[in-house]
Amino acid sequence: MRISSFYFVLFLTSSIYAQEHVSLTQCYQLVEKNYPLVKQKDLIRNQSQIDLEVITNNSLPQLSIDAQATYQSEVTMVPIPASGIEPLNKDQYRATATLNQLIYNGGLINASLEAKNATFKAQQKQIEVNLYQLKKQVNELYFSILLLQEQEALLQAKNDQLQVQIKEVKAGIKFGTILPTSDKILEVELIKIQQQFSEIRFSKISLFDTLSNLLGKVIEPSSILENPDFSLNFNNTISRPELELFQLQNDQIQAHEKVISKQNTPKVLGFATGGYGNPGLNMLDNSFKGFYTVGLKLNWNVFDWNSNKKERESLLINQDIINNEVEIFNLNTNIELRQQEFEIKKMESFIVSDYAIIELRKEILKSAESQLKNGIITSSAYIIELTNLFEDETNLKTHNIQLLLVKANYKITKGI
Repeated sequence: MRISSFYFVLFLTSSIYAQEHVSLTQCYQLVEKNYPLVKQKDLIRNQSQIDLEVITNNSLPQLSIDAQATYQSEVTMVPIPASGIEPLNKDQYRATATLNQLIYNGGLINASLEAKNATFKAQQKQIEVNLYQLKKQVNELYFSILLLQEQEALLQAKNDQLQVQIKEVKAGIKFGTILPTSDKILEVELIKIQQQFSEIRFSKISLFDTLSNLLGKVIEPSSILENPDFSLNFNNTISRPELELFQLQNDQIQAHEKVISKQNTPKVLGFATGGYGNPGLNMLDNSFKGFYTVGLKLNWNVFDWNSNKKERESLLINQDIINNEVEIFNLNTNIELRQQEFEIKKMESFIVSDYAIIELRKEILKSAESQLKNGIITSSAYIIELTNLFEDETNLKTHNIQLLLVKANYKITKGI
């Protein structure tokens, strides 16, 4: 009885502290908030902002500086005797600063900005998809703990029932109506129950630790997980974030196709160059002079060996690949939903049978209790019937939890 006393004290001590109630919805919210992958949202946002600034800077004036010193083996000379024009120095020097301003590029910058925004949205949605897929992992841990809670409650009920029977058996032994060792058999079963309590508690500690790491928040093993209430709508509508991701990937391809279509459009730039050198712009003046030029420049890549066309064809193939992925995703998701619907119906039928079995087991156990009090059956026979009832009640709880798990996964699979 020392073991029983130890667990009673442990139970009493843990009950002193308020037990936190945790819902499945709270777990979903925590994993979406605290999972390390969430940090990538801000990183991608910052990276995208920098990339947008780089693209925008292409429309700003661009300044370049160039300096050179050369020595020529031969210079231009005026073949007129006594002209008074001195020949140029063979060593020549020039430093220039050129300012280029983009005037027109066919909308390439705006198209590039749209493509970068489309990429950013697709990357953000991919993170949401990865976080969404963690919900099934949360479900597995959550309902495993929930099942242990139910088993613990059943064990406590079995423990209480045995305690009552032990008192009655001891009284029967005292008056000689029951065999002397009958109470010992029941006490052995009581010790086994305490071992089962210990096993459940250690399992809960392990599962709570894993769940806490996943959620990024410590969930104490003393916490009570709430039974979720599901209302399901069996239809063909799928609202998964993956479908939004596929659409954004298509938008991304269209945006890049627009960029490619504008890469070969004419570009007009205005420029201004100022410099200092020997000679300056006047090649006949053999001295250091300042100079400047201003003007317009047209750049048009007329022929690119169909590279632009091939890039656009490649993008169209990518679009076909994405559309094929959508088709595969819808097919696999619908197959999974159908399997889950059958599983739900199976669990519901099992539960109906479980209730019928338990009612019969209760009647059998009631009769066994009476027979034990009157010394008709042994304690071992009584424990068999008590264990049968406990196992059937455990089956009921297991099927109930399995039903909740399938329903939770169905909601995640469907995206509702």
